[in-house]
Amino acid sequence: MKTRVLGKTGFNVSEIGLGCWQLGNDFGAIEDSEAAAILQAALNEGVQFFDTADVYGGGLSEQRIGQWRAALSKPPVIATKVGRNPELYPDGYSKAKVKQSLQASAQRLGVESIDLAQLHCVPRDVLFSGDLLAWMEDFKKDGIIQHFGASVEMLDEAMFCCDHPEIASLQILFNVFRQDAVESLLPLAEKNNVGVIVRLPLASGLLTGKMKLDRIFDEQDHRFYNKDGAAFHVGETFNGIPYEKGVALVDKLNGKLPEGHNILDVSLRWILDQPQVSSIIVGASRSSQVVRNAAASSLSPLSKELHEMLGDFYRSDVRNAIRGGI
Repeated sequence: MKTRVLGKTGFNVSEIGLGCWQLGNDFGAIEDSEAAAILQAALNEGVQFFDTADVYGGGLSEQRIGQWRAALSKPPVIATKVGRNPELYPDGYSKAKVKQSLQASAQRLGVESIDLAQLHCVPRDVLFSGDLLAWMEDFKKDGIIQHFGASVEMLDEAMFCCDHPEIASLQILFNVFRQDAVESLLPLAEKNNVGVIVRLPLASGLLTGKMKLDRIFDEQDHRFYNKDGAAFHVGETFNGIPYEKGVALVDKLNGKLPEGHNILDVSLRWILDQPQVSSIIVGASRSSQVVRNAAASSLSPLSKELHEMLGDFYRSDVRNAIRGGI
């Protein structure tokens, strides 16, 4: 597993990280033993970056990570998020409440100071007011967190955060079905030494190439209840693309890939071919998926011709199908 530096944190993180939303049982129930097995499989594959949030399972994901972490002699980098729990979201933000949320996360994770705390897709007006970022500066000075960043939904939000002098990282929606950050955000992130963390690299599973039109999702799975944005931002599920359209687009792209290439590997490698990206957080509900995803770090870069084809396909076929803005 290759590593990259995560912006101003100075942390060496694995190119493939583990997204831990599923460990909150938010995609269907996972037993404690399987959750621990997933975490350990990731570590065994060289994963050194784990991403969670206080709202994943109401703290269950953090708790499971904390219990597993306690037995490690050299724990990996663990990032969490703040800003979406019911005490705060959408209009209950105060410095005291945010501090309390972070301290509760630290307790569940079993740490004195959180490695990286990220604002968690907070409302646009709250983000742009700047208060939250100023509070995070103070929490860093107080030692509650070591570094802070932001997880955002829209590119203009990312650009705003990127100009903050102390922000260490940005977590963004970015994949072969959402490419606009290549020209607008990534150069600015590089200039300002802001690490880029990619979430939804496989567009909620679309880009695994395994999704079929008759697929039935668990009622606890956001791909069931948020496919049209009923619960939160529509872009967080299937990249904002209607499911049936997404399956059709994947089928069409599959037909364009050179022989010997599969869409999952191409999708992950395309992201890693962007040098400004620090880590891709890929979720996994089984240990075998962790091993499969981690292998992307050892793949050769894609050819210039394949990059050009993927860019053309995005602009001509995909971009106009995305709902919720970019």
